[in-house]
Amino acid sequence: MKIGLVLEGGGMRGLYTAGVLDVMMEQHFMPDVVCGTSAGVTFGVNLLSQQRGRVLRYNCRHVGERRYISMHSWLTTGNMINKDFAYGLLPRELDPFDEETFEQSKAEFYATITNMRTGKAEYVRITDTWKQMDVIRASASLPIICQPVEWQGEKYLDGGIADNIPLDKCLKLGCDKVIIVLTRPMDYVRNDHIAPLCRLAFPRHKALLRTIEQRNDQYNARIQQIKELEKEGKVFVIRPSENRPVGRLEKDPEKLKALHALGMQDAQKQWQALEDYLAE
Repeated sequence: MKIGLVLEGGGMRGLYTAGVLDVMMEQHFMPDVVCGTSAGVTFGVNLLSQQRGRVLRYNCRHVGERRYISMHSWLTTGNMINKDFAYGLLPRELDPFDEETFEQSKAEFYATITNMRTGKAEYVRITDTWKQMDVIRASASLPIICQPVEWQGEKYLDGGIADNIPLDKCLKLGCDKVIIVLTRPMDYVRNDHIAPLCRLAFPRHKALLRTIEQRNDQYNARIQQIKELEKEGKVFVIRPSENRPVGRLEKDPEKLKALHALGMQDAQKQWQALEDYLAE
């Protein structure tokens, strides 16, 4: 049996995912494949490095700092999430990421990124976070508030533009059982309005704009597909049991702590059901 784990994006709402992953670490659970998007990548790597509590710790400690997430960073660098701090100083010095343990993990880890030229999702297996940091950064580079990331001659943006819940990739990799961690409650319907701004920011990227314009419908269709698969017992879903008002770039540590606690609580309550699903 091959077990897959799909991690939705969602910015700081990914603290819910971090809570779920911390419970997985408590239970000494490791899937065979992890497919993530955006925060599902930047936070999800900590499962393979086995650093329980790290995501909550460094976000609560630094989220209020101008050098991490701020208008100042956006105005001076073009990135609301400061590249040098979030992908350099923080994981290398302030709260070191355990690259050695990550590389020793037997799990395969895939990051979703959106190709600006084609408008399509690409899935890159991460085997060395330091050498592939640009891929990880690209997966979480939200349009407008982050600069595109160049990698291997192409430019990329947040993987959530083209595929915020990379279920199909997980299935194509041959996973028999799939666990999906969502960052929105069951009744959520996407209806964002970023297309007009993106038309102004990326006027020459016609394929990308088509993807952005179809983004809401594609996401809502994916959620409906997941609900149907869940009813059929083909996937196991962990989603927020309560609707918590946490923004994509939330800077209130107390809200982040509460969302992380909810993720842990929901995962603990569903753990026996998850084990039953995997045993079927």
